[in-house]
Amino acid sequence: MSLSKTLFLTVDFINDIVHPEGKIPSCAAMVAEYGVIERTNRGLAWVREQGAQVAHVKVGFQAGYANCPSSSPIFGKAQQFGALALGSWGTEFHDALEVQAGEMIIVKSRIGVFYNTALETLLRAKQIEHLILAGVSTNHAIESAARDAHDRDYRVTVLSDCCATANLEIHQQTLAGVMSHVAEIRALDALMAS
Repeated sequence: MSLSKTLFLTVDFINDIVHPEGKIPSCAAMVAEYGVIERTNRGLAWVREQGAQVAHVKVGFQAGYANCPSSSPIFGKAQQFGALALGSWGTEFHDALEVQAGEMIIVKSRIGVFYNTALETLLRAKQIEHLILAGVSTNHAIESAARDAHDRDYRVTVLSDCCATANLEIHQQTLAGVMSHVAEIRALDALMAS
């Protein structure tokens, strides 16, 4: 199987969100309970062997939170909590995530992975046709990425067991009720067996 026109994209596996000591650890419990990062690492190793490209996205704000939308229900209190500050431990990738040298790191300041980032430039430069998504949170950043990629005419696969959110019920509802209309929803083992 060749995945030469595929990009495996991890989204927001950063300490503030997925580490239990993060400042807004909304996804930490589900990530730990279901081994989401460990499974994502298996997927990363497999796609690298198959010749796919890999990139990692993180959300974060500049010093002084100048680019933080203060009116946002999601990001508006980041400064108050001291969360998502670029250059801090909170916006470093979780130690368990296996990021390799040379893999592109994309920084975003909103939910969407495409909004005001270099992602589309990377996809066009590498002639990518297919995105595989893993990360958090299922019902925010992953859903947004799937919708935006779909509308840009990319084929999208969401790895159901390599994503997480605040709880399993929201995760499952988002995958089945929303994302199944814009993406292929697959478990990692099913993808690797195809």
